[in-house]
Amino acid sequence: MTVTELNLSPAARKRDDVALFEQQYASYRRQKRLYAILFTVGFVFCVVAAGITAKFNVLTLIEGLPRTTDFLRQMVPPIHFKTFAHDIGEWYWGFGKWMDSLLNTLLMAYLATVLGTAIGGALSFFAARNLARNYIIYWVTRRVLEIARTVPDIVWALLFVLAFGIGPLPGVLAITVHTIGAQGKLFAEVNENISQLPIDGVRASGGNWFHEMRFGVLPQVLPNFLGYSFWRIELNVRSATIVGFVGAGGIGHDLFTSIQLLYFADAGAILLIVVVTIMLIDMISERFRHRVIGKASFSH
Repeated sequence: MTVTELNLSPAARKRDDVALFEQQYASYRRQKRLYAILFTVGFVFCVVAAGITAKFNVLTLIEGLPRTTDFLRQMVPPIHFKTFAHDIGEWYWGFGKWMDSLLNTLLMAYLATVLGTAIGGALSFFAARNLARNYIIYWVTRRVLEIARTVPDIVWALLFVLAFGIGPLPGVLAITVHTIGAQGKLFAEVNENISQLPIDGVRASGGNWFHEMRFGVLPQVLPNFLGYSFWRIELNVRSATIVGFVGAGGIGHDLFTSIQLLYFADAGAILLIVVVTIMLIDMISERFRHRVIGKASFSH
């Protein structure tokens, strides 16, 4: 503190502090305003550039909507009240075959979710910056997870179809690889937000790194792990349907065949089966997740 500041009265020093605060706050506001303007300009530029690159045209979109509705109408055959049962039976003539394919799709998704979540969950402890003891292991694990989830699962399916032939195995492997990358990333972010105190307690009692993960980390992250796992199996059912387009089996193969042969009514029936299945999986997983975390319903 200078001699001049010592000679100032407390009231004068308070006024100087208030003036300094107001000056710094005004500078902070100007900086935030500048950042907001720059962000808005950059955001608008990216949207316009993306629209130009994608050749997005509102008029073309409006003109094409009627054709879309025509296609959707072809996917649902005429159903009359008097002949309702007969019309539904005609529409779902291949129900038994489609349900068998759906079962294969569900089993593919389930197995891929279990394998991908187990492997991705294990790798997530090495991909968390606050848990990895070695930076090289952390860096390599992060890159492996990035490669696994960056390559689309349908591309993995194409590669595995070339290696193992047509069938469910390439689909399971493709979805498993993509699940490892996605779950490893999500679980690692959950791991990085935990409290350090339980880990310090395990370490102080003589536990090793694996004991720290088992007793210090896992109890904190398990509810989030379960939530992401339930969400992932829903995604993987959709993925198992898509990879069927490239010969990986399941109901996706039947859907692709129907579209190729222009059997739009069959495609509509199969799509409705998939949509209902996804809805049921979502409702069941939600109930089970609430029960696991102690919330039987929204009213509690």
